[in-house]
This record gives sequence, C-alpha cells and structure tokens, in this order.
Amino acid sequence: MYWYKNTGRGFALCLLILFGLTNCRPELKERKGDFKFFDLKGFVRTDSARLASQNPTVAKTVSHNGEAETKAVKIANWGQELSLFSGSDINKPSWRQSYKASQNGNTITYTALVSNLKTRQIIIQKSGDNVKSLQIYNHTKNLLYETSEKLFYYPDSLYRIDKTQHVLFLGENRYIITGKF
Repeated sequence: MYWYKNTGRGFALCLLILFGLTNCRPELKERKGDFKFFDLKGFVRTDSARLASQNPTVAKTVSHNGEAETKAVKIANWGQELSLFSGSDINKPSWRQSYKASQNGNTITYTALVSNLKTRQIIIQKSGDNVKSLQIYNHTKNLLYETSEKLFYYPDSLYRIDKTQHVLFLGENRYIITGKF
C-alpha cells in the first residue's frame, strides 16, 4: 500500500477508474417506435415545450389537508411541474408483460398485472391523434408508508394531482394541486 500512504494519487486514480467503470453501463433507452405502450414521457416532454412557448398564466391551487391557497402564476419549468405524469411512464423493457392494454372507442386503458408496480392504471382519451385527457392512478405501499396518487391532465385547460400519504407514526396527509390555464 505504498502508493496509498505516500501521495494519495494512487488512491485518487483507483477512485477515478472505479467511477469510470460504473459509468460504462450500456444505456437502456427505447428508440422511437419501440414503445409497446403509449409514450407518456414523450407526450409530457412535447406538451411541456408547447406550454413553455405559450407561457399561460395558471390559476394554481395548492391544498394540504383541506387548507387551500390559490395564486395566479407563470410556470417556469413545465417539465418539472408535470414530472409526476412523466414519472408514471410504463415503457420499461422489464415491464413489457406487466401491463394489459385495452381499447374501447377512443379510450385506451393500461392496467397493471403485477400488484407491486407503482403505476396501477393509465387511461388515455384521444380524438384522432390528439390526447384529450390523461388519468393516472399510482399506488405504493411498504412497511413505513402508503401513497396513492390520482393524476389528471387535460392538455387544453387543466392538470390535477391528488395525493394521499399515510406515514407510520406521522399520520395521514392529503395534497391536491390544481392548475387551470
């Protein structure tokens, strides 16, 4: 261990190599067209760019356990504002057999077949190629907490996040965020 005790450069070199190796993993990116399910991330990214260019004033209401406050705001980062929606994307290679897709007219529904998946259901209503509404139901439960999320998005007018959390020893909290534009 002479190199370690003497200058520390060897240790730094080992760390550099170690970090370099951990970053050499192949990326598991989906190519456009490889999606088995609706491209939720791509849709949110595109719609976030549209909203950013329009820069609408949003009547945003935030409610915590029934106490609400409403303000007129300009959203600086729509991608971040809608991140819970894009975070519910189900297009992961390991989940290709974990969801069932069904279609009834203009409505496509994706339902989880595995009970431990966070995103339980996605309902997309379309008119031709245009998305008219998204509804997403997420649920997570473990020994320490349970979280349920109901996400609603209407690209022409509104988004709503209804989240209920129950944390062991801390109790329950309910958050509702509504943005009307």
